[in-house]
Amino acid sequence: MQDIYILGIESSCDDTSAAVLKNGVLLSNVTASQKVHEDYGGVVPELASRAHQQNIVPVVDQAIKRAGIEKEQLSAIAFTRGPGLMGSLLVGVSFAKGLAKSLEIPLIDVNHLQGHVMAHFIKESDDDNSHPPFPFICLLVSGGNSQIIKVNAYNDMEVLGQTIDDAAGEAIDKCSKVMGLGYPGGPIIDKLARQGNPHAYQFSEPHIPGYDYSFSGLKTSFLYNLRDWIKEDPDFIEHHKEDLAASLEYTIVDILMKKLKMAVKDTKIKHVAVAGGVSANNGLRNAFHDYAKRYGWTIYIPKFSYTTDNAAMIGITGYYKYLDHEFCDITEPAFSKVTLE
Repeated sequence: MQDIYILGIESSCDDTSAAVLKNGVLLSNVTASQKVHEDYGGVVPELASRAHQQNIVPVVDQAIKRAGIEKEQLSAIAFTRGPGLMGSLLVGVSFAKGLAKSLEIPLIDVNHLQGHVMAHFIKESDDDNSHPPFPFICLLVSGGNSQIIKVNAYNDMEVLGQTIDDAAGEAIDKCSKVMGLGYPGGPIIDKLARQGNPHAYQFSEPHIPGYDYSFSGLKTSFLYNLRDWIKEDPDFIEHHKEDLAASLEYTIVDILMKKLKMAVKDTKIKHVAVAGGVSANNGLRNAFHDYAKRYGWTIYIPKFSYTTDNAAMIGITGYYKYLDHEFCDITEPAFSKVTLE
């Protein structure tokens, strides 16, 4: 059987990434991050797309070189078609189309959210079988998405619940910004929370029916409480930032896990995975281990390098689609809207 080499390209937000897989095993995964957004407290779409244009060629070149192959050996190119920032997506989509055309190989479009879930199937060796069995429940938490997904197959994912407003990662970033801690807020809050008391402060938790989430009320509660405390002590944040971070993190993790526990109980599926950028958070990882012990779950937590946006997750999804001959036409456009079908 001829070897299958997939080039994965990811450019949905502010990371330009390329990966090469051989028969589903990862050979290389190269990512260029953008520091330019730190000064603005968030991703600036126009600056992001410009940086992607500068990074895409060297990143893809390095991924192919580190894989130890020639570009002519590629079987297909998998790319993130959406959701994401339109300007950023267009850089990756256009490059993938151009390269596929020049090499006369198929194109495979990948849903970014599906890619995050499929990060659990990235193999680092031929005998790596640590992925969850179908069906499993996956909590997908990132800066733009918070969803509970029932995964029946790589191409059959059912959204059981999702945020009706802000995502968990977005709430963390905004609260970090209010505290003047910088961007991105996730790693900063995570680090501070390790040194604080998670029960120092209480913030309101929403009461949304079913498996859906809401984080806008928590964000407002955090803001109003902070405003009142600062009136009494102008240096309140500096004096209590560790406890504030720990209490915020505890509240968000508690909201996430309560709904997840409900979904696991109702579906009776005890294989439970976490994915997305927020899955790098230590508080959430610890909660997963705690719930596994308490409720008999078998849990799947990705390596830190596969939690944030990366091309390996796009490449592995592309590999499975390649096996099923699920190719896409070169005329297919990028899409920015959040959808998982």
